[in-house]
Amino acid sequence: MNGAEALVLTLLKSGVEVCFANPGTSEMHFVAALDRAPGMRCILGLAEGVVTGAADGYGRMAGKPAVTLLHCGPGLANGLANLHNARRAQTAIVNLVGDVATYHRVLDPPLVTDIESLARPVSAWVRTVPEVLRVGGDAAAAVAAARSQGGGIATLILPSDVCWGPGGVPADPVPPCPPPAVDDAALEGAALALASGEPAVLLLGGPALRAGALAQAARVAAATGATLMAPFLSGGRMERGRGRASVQRLPYPVDQAVAALAPFKHLILAGASRPVAFFAYPGKPSRLERPDAQVHLLARPEQDCAQALERLAGRVGAGPAAPARGVPPEFPAGAPIGPGSVAQAVAALLPEQAVVVDEGVTFGLPFFGVCGTAAPHDWLQVTGGAIGLGLPMAAGAAVAAPGRRVVSLEADGSALYTVQALWTQAREKLDVTTVIFANRKYAILMGELLATGAVPGPTAASLFDLGAPAIDWVGLAAGFGVEAARADSLERFRDLFRHAGSRPGPFLIELEV
Repeated sequence: MNGAEALVLTLLKSGVEVCFANPGTSEMHFVAALDRAPGMRCILGLAEGVVTGAADGYGRMAGKPAVTLLHCGPGLANGLANLHNARRAQTAIVNLVGDVATYHRVLDPPLVTDIESLARPVSAWVRTVPEVLRVGGDAAAAVAAARSQGGGIATLILPSDVCWGPGGVPADPVPPCPPPAVDDAALEGAALALASGEPAVLLLGGPALRAGALAQAARVAAATGATLMAPFLSGGRMERGRGRASVQRLPYPVDQAVAALAPFKHLILAGASRPVAFFAYPGKPSRLERPDAQVHLLARPEQDCAQALERLAGRVGAGPAAPARGVPPEFPAGAPIGPGSVAQAVAALLPEQAVVVDEGVTFGLPFFGVCGTAAPHDWLQVTGGAIGLGLPMAAGAAVAAPGRRVVSLEADGSALYTVQALWTQAREKLDVTTVIFANRKYAILMGELLATGAVPGPTAASLFDLGAPAIDWVGLAAGFGVEAARADSLERFRDLFRHAGSRPGPFLIELEV
């Protein structure tokens, strides 16, 4: 058995079943081993950003890691933006990065890079395998590291001679480290803040946004009058919709976020970090809470947030959880196309147990709030702010959640970063409905320019214009094998959205906005 075969067998024994790949020469022995050690589902991405973004979407929905297969340092570098997003979401991923043979590296061939230095900023764990006998054990350790303490990215670097050399030995799974216990003093501090009678907000992030934890947070809110809120980029996966606790989201603009937190003397953090502005702006604060606010850490993202909130509910004498109620949204018949009307249309049309992938950027800002009373669904978003995640994340989520429709809300500018993901959706016959908001511009950047106090001129405006020439999304999707159509009214959009959900496989709607 060679090292590559031991690697594949170890991954399978450790519960890793999916590999998103864009391999090169250094990874050929791993590719060959996939046939000799069957059981791994291999999915090709035409660009490394598709590979890493799909692994992020898969990990968020599956609750366990996929592996990526990347070609040397440049391949890893091409995928770093979406690994940055995955790190912010605490997604479990195992990166397999090939490298040139150990004895060949000293000759400085063209693809030699410092892979470990590239990997460390986005990885919780990095290791280069030095010899064949270590492959199995190091692979098992990588999976355990990715699954420990709430999830993370483990990067395993594999020189090609380590993969082709004989003497590989598969390793047994390594148990992941359990989450750290919640500190009793932190629990007591949060309870005292809630008992003070002063306005308090429970700021929820990461695992605190799953349905079980949300139910416990709702118990606390009902007993104490606290407000439930999430950061604008609120974690890897939120379970929401009718029957689930409603959570406000901090606004993106600094002034609005400061105003939203101004009433609260106490901020209690459960799975969330202390809120900060997305960017710094002249004359505006970086911290978003009011200056005299007290910040209390109940549970870090890697801790058991659901247990912490349940204990807090008991500490404040909360009653049993009650199902959340909400009025189902209605389709806004006859309304013109706009952010609010399209958001209401999507909320009314959303199927039960859909997975919503939100990279709508400026046009998509109202969607989160409006969809709060839609059918029960999961909400995934771009946690690290690096655009180009939406299309591949939708692909990975669809792989992890077969039988559930994935609805990808996508800004046209962001979609162009990883448009190759449409081909992967078509190749794998994934149930994804992609809605492209075709406003023909980087609208978010125009807003950011104005927020800094700068005055736009013709040169600046030209850098945000995507309309000369206009991008034909229907033709582009067809070229990647995805059926597509264009909508210029809400009624046409409704008909296409229903058609997309009634058939298997991917469908793209270009919405002219």
